[in-house]
Amino acid sequence: MTAPTAAPGALRGDPRRLRREQRVKRLMLTTAVLSVLVSAGIVFSLVGGAIDFITKIELSQLWSNGWFPRRGRFDLRTIIAHTLLVSAVAMVVAAPLGLGAAIYLSEYARPLARRILKPVLEILAGIPSVVLGFFALTFVTPEIMQRLWTETEVFNLGAAGIGVGILIIPLVASVSEDALRAVPAELREASYGLGARKWHTTLRVVLPAAISGIMASFILAVSRAVGETMVVAIAAGASGGSLLTLNITEGGQTMTGAMASLAIGSDQVAGDNAAFQSLFFVGLLLFVITLILNIASDRIVRRFRQRY
Repeated sequence: MTAPTAAPGALRGDPRRLRREQRVKRLMLTTAVLSVLVSAGIVFSLVGGAIDFITKIELSQLWSNGWFPRRGRFDLRTIIAHTLLVSAVAMVVAAPLGLGAAIYLSEYARPLARRILKPVLEILAGIPSVVLGFFALTFVTPEIMQRLWTETEVFNLGAAGIGVGILIIPLVASVSEDALRAVPAELREASYGLGARKWHTTLRVVLPAAISGIMASFILAVSRAVGETMVVAIAAGASGGSLLTLNITEGGQTMTGAMASLAIGSDQVAGDNAAFQSLFFVGLLLFVITLILNIASDRIVRRFRQRY
């Protein structure tokens, strides 16, 4: 005697549920397509403005004496060097503090301490960057920079870098802690079974096993530092332009700071006829740098990721 077979239509499920699932599927597809279209539109607008900028100037103006767009001086070395300098100072602050916080929360903190400290650390990420900019200007400059170097200017790249470093500490700590906590407990127990101490296990076993996530957190933090605007616009000064300098005690202008100072108010873009179009060129350059950093982060994660 053969078992009864279900009709083909009975396996399809409730028609109303299927219609709801189709509507949700179409909604998700629409949002995904819109995200791609918005991103493509931003890129195309940047490319169009950048091409317009290049056609209006001579290439020698991109290698001139300082970044003064309203005077027709568009020295890319100045804003790129200052951006990298601020990012380097920020990472000197954020990398050890963020990684140290991640190690403590992952390996040493008790559950109660972790439940208290983790939200406090994440609150730091919610502080508006304009507040950190004023903090860098009114506290970091007089209490840190000018105490270490008495000739430090009021607006300086060092204070801007420290402010950006404080801003990205939660990013480094959060991503690094997730990477450390993802390391299997069996590796720690095996290290303890061989007689290793806590600090030795952390440095020789846990950190190498989580290196891909830690490096990804550093690259993401650099990308965040490169794109920060308000802290550097307030603390670094040089709103009208800047000469090239590698001294963190002097003022300067980063790529985002240059865009902000040039775009504030329609009267601020008066001057050279290519000043406004330079915004698109610098924006496209920032987009390319951020894209390269994201690709590098993905490559590093894929290269050093360990599966357990």
